[in-house]
Amino acid sequence: MRKLAVLTFLSLDGVMQAVRLPEEDTSNGFEHGGWATRYWDEVMVQVKEEAMSKPYDLLLGRKTYELFAANAKESDPSPLNDLTKYVVTNTLDRLEWRNSIPVPGDLVREVTRLKSQDGPLLQVHGSWQLINTLLVNDLVDELRLWIFPVVLGGGKRLFQHCKFLGDLSLLRTGSTANGVIMAIYKCR
Repeated sequence: MRKLAVLTFLSLDGVMQAVRLPEEDTSNGFEHGGWATRYWDEVMVQVKEEAMSKPYDLLLGRKTYELFAANAKESDPSPLNDLTKYVVTNTLDRLEWRNSIPVPGDLVREVTRLKSQDGPLLQVHGSWQLINTLLVNDLVDELRLWIFPVVLGGGKRLFQHCKFLGDLSLLRTGSTANGVIMAIYKCR
């Protein structure tokens, strides 16, 4: 049985919308896209060490998949190219990015099935709607949060549709010199 970990970047007030690019997600009039850019290089060193150094597969929502795939180059040595990418979608007919597998139908049933299989950790990156659905249905085993010293005041929040999660166990914590806090929690 494999575990599922959410890896996400948050503002201090819990917003995870349009972290890296201004045009990434402007839904609901969000105007602060790219808010984490000035912290990015330092944070990614820590992210690679803490969350991307051991084998894992990706579980992505359709919009995040499309964003990642649009920026992926087959000739790029990015480890994301070689990972298995499970894509939650009922609308995409073809997935062009290498090693991408559609996950259509009942999300809870399909993710439960994926978790019951042998294999590496399943990591969810970005994918706001997917993460909230996974949290509501108790499918998340670990939260890997990078909290940036920025207050945005509005936007899509990590726990926006979440029910009571109970006590979380802190597994690791750390920070970067530029003020980003890493907190990794076990959910059960």
